[in-house]
Formats: sequence, structure tokens, C-alpha cells
Amino acid sequence: MCSIILRITEAGTFIAANRDEMFNRPWSPPAAWWPEQPDVIAGRDETAGGTWLGINGHGVMAAVLNRHGSLGPAPGKRSRGELPLLALRATTALAAATQIAALDASTYRRFNLVTADATGAFFAAGLETGRPKIRKLGAGTWMITSGEPNDVAQPRIARHLPNFSAAAFEDWPQLLADNTGPWESALNIPERNGFGTVSAAIINLPKSAAPTWQFCPGPPGTTHYRPVSLANNDRLEPKK
Repeated sequence: MCSIILRITEAGTFIAANRDEMFNRPWSPPAAWWPEQPDVIAGRDETAGGTWLGINGHGVMAAVLNRHGSLGPAPGKRSRGELPLLALRATTALAAATQIAALDASTYRRFNLVTADATGAFFAAGLETGRPKIRKLGAGTWMITSGEPNDVAQPRIARHLPNFSAAAFEDWPQLLADNTGPWESALNIPERNGFGTVSAAIINLPKSAAPTWQFCPGPPGTTHYRPVSLANNDRLEPKK
């Protein structure tokens, strides 16, 4: 159950994310891993070949999260790691969301997918039937885990959304590192039965400058962030 937090403002879109996964599932850090999409920078899942989060050369970010009760692969279903790569073929967050909305949701296990650029963000829910449901996320702070955005019936959102809403974006890395309290509401999940938080990301998508990405290749708070090179994103430029 991953978490993504977004702040959507007149100045741009600002994102923090923790990735939760089995510790023995191999992955590689963000880079240009896909020759057919050379402007996509993303972490690569070495088991299925897809990604959980990436940015393309147009400054579009896409991230996928599992929904309730759908951890891991299932027979007859495609890997959800394909979804961000599909979304990152688009030149805007809206176009990326529109591509996801055209899919047959029954092809994949349940998923949440977020697309964002400097002008805003969209949320897609795939429920294994019909087409994914798409909604625009308005100005403000949003937190998404395994259900609907800002659903305070989820313990993690109820506990942590107020902290992110009140804090400056510069303080969000510290909030991502919080591994205190009950396991069910922890944001930086301590390892249990081989599962927990394996990496974190801080992404700026400002209107007045090119995107930046700070990546933490381990549980935040115990591992340092480092900048992700977006050199392959040669079309990146400030949004007008």
C-alpha cells in the first residue's frame, strides 16, 4: 500500500511519495530504462519490467498504487506497472488520464493511478470492471493510498493528511520518514513479514522552472535523498 501526497497550487504541483513493497522484490532506481520511451525516467520493477512512478520529457508524472486487497500479481491479469508507462506517452496530465480512462479495467487488478504536471493533477481508479473512473484534483493538498483521495476513513490518511496540509513543502521529507504509531496507520512502514517502505520521492513540477526529483533509495529517515538526473528529458521546460 503505497502513499502519494500532492499539493496543487498556482505555482505548480508538488509531490511526495513512499513506495511500499516486498523487500525481496528486486527493482532498479530511476533512470531511462525503456529504449522505446527514451524520455521516460522511472524506477524499474525487475520482476515485471514496469514501474511505479516516473516522469517524461514533457514534465508529466505518473504513479500507480494498489487498491484495497489487491497486493501482488494475479493469474490472467496484466502487470499494473505498465500503466505509468502508458500514461507517460502523453504530453499533459489530462491527456495521460484520458489514455488511462480508455482502458478495459478488467485487464488489471484494482489500481489507483495519479497523473500530474505543473498545471494540475488527475486521479484514476481501476475497479476491474468497465473503464477506469477519472477525476480532476483541485487546488489544495491531497493524499492517496489504497482507496479514494483524502478518504479519512483510512487510518493512514486520517493521521497524516492534516500534517501534510499544515506543513510547508520543504518539510514533507521529514513527514515521509514518520515510522511511529500503529503499523496500520504508519506512513514509513517498518518491515513486517518482508513488507514495508522501500523508497521515497520528492518531486517538484513548478510552472516557472524545470521539474526536479529527489529520490531516497531506502526507507526515508534512514537513507539519504539524492537528485535524479533528468538529462534524458530533453524537452523539459517551464510550463507557460
